[in-house]
Amino acid sequence: MTRPAPSADAFDAVIHAPQRLRICAMLDPATQIEFSLVQERLDVSASVLSKHVSVLMDAGYVEQHKAVRDTRQRVWLRLTAEGRAAYRGHVAALRKIVDQSPD
Repeated sequence: MTRPAPSADAFDAVIHAPQRLRICAMLDPATQIEFSLVQERLDVSASVLSKHVSVLMDAGYVEQHKAVRDTRQRVWLRLTAEGRAAYRGHVAALRKIVDQSPD
């Protein structure tokens, strides 16, 4: 899906869902993280995590690649440049909402 480039402080409904926000928060400081580690930290089933990752992938925010490690196929997740910008813009938008003080 082609989406307009996120602005520096754009609220993003794709990222806003709690589990997707947590996934992006985990991936932001990392180069990549193994699917099973994300699953463990979020304490969700593989199918639940897979559904959220699919939404993020469809938006172009997350990429996955598969590799064999210790004779088992592993799945690795990473934020794309677009995903990192969208996540950081979403966090900035949330901060603006939270930091608003009544006049």
